[in-house]
Amino acid sequence: QVQLVESGGGLVQPGGSLRLSCAASESFVSFNHMGWFRQAPGNKRDLVASMSTVGSTIYADFVKGRFTISRDIAKNTVYLQMNSLKPEDPAVYSCHLVRGINDYWGQGTQVTVSS
Repeated sequence: QVQLVESGGGLVQPGGSLRLSCAASESFVSFNHMGWFRQAPGNKRDLVASMSTVGSTIYADFVKGRFTISRDIAKNTVYLQMNSLKPEDPAVYSCHLVRGINDYWGQGTQVTVSS
């Protein structure tokens, strides 16, 4: 069973930045897709950003130009750099990896934006 460990969430002021990390227990070589989702209380879970095996990326409109997904294959880690955080960005952010017909979720990390 693949284990995903997330870190980097926390409290930040509007306009601030955070970087989320998601470390996998297995080599990234075996995964064909990775991404970040978020879910705020009472809302559905939304895709924030995703990256394919070849590195192509997709971003939700509400984060374009502010968030960046990246990966370090040597560290089996995917990142989400979040800049210019807004009051509407607070949520539990979860990483998601796909390998074949299986997918795996991180435990989620809380991001709070407040002054």
